[in-house]
Amino acid sequence: MHRLLFLLIALSTIAGAQVPRATHAQSGATVTGVVQDSISGGGLAEATVQLIGAEPGSQFVRTAVTDMLGRFTLDSVPVGHYRLGFFHPILDSLGAEAPLRDVYVNTDRPLRADLSVPSPARLNAAICGPRAVADSSGLIMGSVRSARNSEPDSGVAVTAEWLEYSIGNHGLSQNHRRIRATTAGNGWFAMCNVPNTGTVALLATHGTDSTDVIEIQMPSNHFVRREIFIGATRTVTVAGATRPGDTAAAPSRRVHVGDGRLSGTVVTVAGEKPVANAQVSIIDGPQTRTNERGEFTLVDAPAGTRMLEVRALGYYPTRIHVDVVAGAPPVLVALPTLRAVLDTVKIVASRLSSPDAGGFDRRKRMGVGHFLTPDDVARFSPIVTSDLFRLVPGMSIQLDSTGEKLIKLKGSFEAWCDPSIFINDHNMSFLTLDQLDTWVHPGEVKGIEIYRENTVPAQFQVGLNGCGSIAIWTK
Repeated sequence: MHRLLFLLIALSTIAGAQVPRATHAQSGATVTGVVQDSISGGGLAEATVQLIGAEPGSQFVRTAVTDMLGRFTLDSVPVGHYRLGFFHPILDSLGAEAPLRDVYVNTDRPLRADLSVPSPARLNAAICGPRAVADSSGLIMGSVRSARNSEPDSGVAVTAEWLEYSIGNHGLSQNHRRIRATTAGNGWFAMCNVPNTGTVALLATHGTDSTDVIEIQMPSNHFVRREIFIGATRTVTVAGATRPGDTAAAPSRRVHVGDGRLSGTVVTVAGEKPVANAQVSIIDGPQTRTNERGEFTLVDAPAGTRMLEVRALGYYPTRIHVDVVAGAPPVLVALPTLRAVLDTVKIVASRLSSPDAGGFDRRKRMGVGHFLTPDDVARFSPIVTSDLFRLVPGMSIQLDSTGEKLIKLKGSFEAWCDPSIFINDHNMSFLTLDQLDTWVHPGEVKGIEIYRENTVPAQFQVGLNGCGSIAIWTK
């Protein structure tokens, strides 16, 4: 592709030297078209389009740059045979070359000739083979750059992980699947045979540089292209905090920091109004709060591609990928209101009027997990629902550095981990413990299921956090 570009530039230089400037005003056909981004479905802006003479000895060259809609125009094209192509950085990130198109101009009448980035199916077949397309497996590809200077980084280990379920003689089982790729000299990588739907966790590492674990939702075309930045991090220990009169001790936590800086604004989805006092944090990293204009600045942030989490009272929490690099533009985060989410929960809950509707009794008979019934609730007489978790072996109520109460589950690979929380079969992990106690009163509990790691049923498994799940059913 680069050889083609250099050839076209060389031909353009020769043509400029040998063809009088007035030739651009000569009569001829006008060639127009659109460079289509087959991946995003829109036009490709700022693509360099070139038309060169295909006949022996021809030195004809025309160049244009596409507009925001991917459109281009090449004028004063005389009768003849030509080849049309384009160049764009997206092709480097795909490790692909756009095919040349033959164009025949026979009259002075306008001619339409469109170009496109290779489609996801074509890329999948070219990189992974036709069998991958037939099996509808997914493809993740892209490039890795250094957060220090944005240069391509070779030799980077890129790992993808996901959960895979299988049904055998002993019932439903889940397995962690993992594949790894290493970036080439231009930072490019490709990962074939990933799931075509669901969530895939992506991590890039090279020496002491790394990214966060990036959660990628596979789209309907089974193809993801992602540019990733890796950077250095430092680990510091932040002491836990306690509230007066609370005997629960918060454990110290390890936080990843760096020399990066990230700024942005948090607004509402409806009306784009600023959200003040929202908590903004890099996952396992520094955190801050927005001002009255919804603005925030995170300092000491680890450089590279990170996961940003934004929470605000009354709003649904949001996680997005951000690139903490020098010169990065401010990010804009839009939060949907919690009312819309909770209205949906009420509709779902009305259909699940009892735990039995969600299979509570069936799972209880299987004996996998820990189960609490209304009789257990009556016997324990909890003041708030979260008091029930203090009585379950392997569970704990702890405080974080800000004094907020958290549910913790004993894990196999770390002392404590954060379980997913479901209420009436709806994922409500975004609720704080105080909000959960407000949402579910002990008298409304009709059943609670608690699962650890590999015992989690499929319907209560979310993400790849390696922890368990808590399912609460209400009357």
